[in-house]
Amino acid sequence: MLVRLMYASRAAASMDTETLAAIMKKSRAHNPQVGVTGVLCHSGGIFLQVLEGGRLPVSQLYNRIANDPRHHDVALLRYEEIGERRFAGWAMGQVMMNMLNPALLLKYSERAELDPYAVSGEVSMALFDELVASASVMCQS
Repeated sequence: MLVRLMYASRAAASMDTETLAAIMKKSRAHNPQVGVTGVLCHSGGIFLQVLEGGRLPVSQLYNRIANDPRHHDVALLRYEEIGERRFAGWAMGQVMMNMLNPALLLKYSERAELDPYAVSGEVSMALFDELVASASVMCQS
């Protein structure tokens, strides 16, 4: 049984590029072993992530994230059973927010900034779909 889970969280401390790169490296090493794929956005101290895979591995990973002291205000935005993955090509893809056209964010929210707390899970998923379609996601594994 495949599932897709989307959550948002706030970084407990300032997140520099080295720390984010270490998180991505660990995700890309671990996720294939448990069959998890997905995409991560990070901007302004906010994480927005989609995880896909088997129900148990995705749930276990989400629970680790929710209990990780580097995150707070962890909010489950969407959880669904799926017939196929949208993000199968990424052990963990990363949205390059610094290269993103602000108009794309304005299409889905009031301001040109990532704020999944201010929009629905459905809107956040539409944003992810458009990011993938526009090749704004990098680091395929």
